[in-house]
Parts: sequence; structure tokens; C-alpha cells
Amino acid sequence: MKDLKSQASKSTTPGKGGLTPEIQSRIGHQLRAMYDDVVRQGVPDRFAELIKKLDAPGGPPQDQGNGGSNDNNGRD
Repeated sequence: MKDLKSQASKSTTPGKGGLTPEIQSRIGHQLRAMYDDVVRQGVPDRFAELIKKLDAPGGPPQDQGNGGSNDNNGRD
């Protein structure tokens, strides 16, 4: 475990191919901004409609009798 920590501290020194804490922070801020933008967009209408159809009482039947999604049509 100590080796990983020493490697991590070595990789943040500038000039050796690592990222400085300042650069890591800037990347983090930009990733958060992009994620926040995606979250603000919300769920597309077509997905919301599909979810409503699947949740409806008369929606498509759910296949619970075959023991999962590994349907091999009776072939072993």
C-alpha cells in the first residue's frame, strides 16, 4: 500500500509526466461542470414515456419464469 502512495505522490510532480494538483483540480472542476449540465438536461421525453408504459398495470409482461435473462430457448 505504501508503494501505491509513493507512486501517486511521484506522479504529481511536474515534468515527469504526472499532473500537478492544480491541473487535477482544474480537470475536476471541468468534469463537475459537464456532469451538472447533463443532469440539468433531465430525462428525454421518449424515455419518460417508455418508463410510464413499462410501469403501467397493463404494460408488457415481465418474464419471471425462466430464471433470468439467460434465455437459451431450452438449449443446453
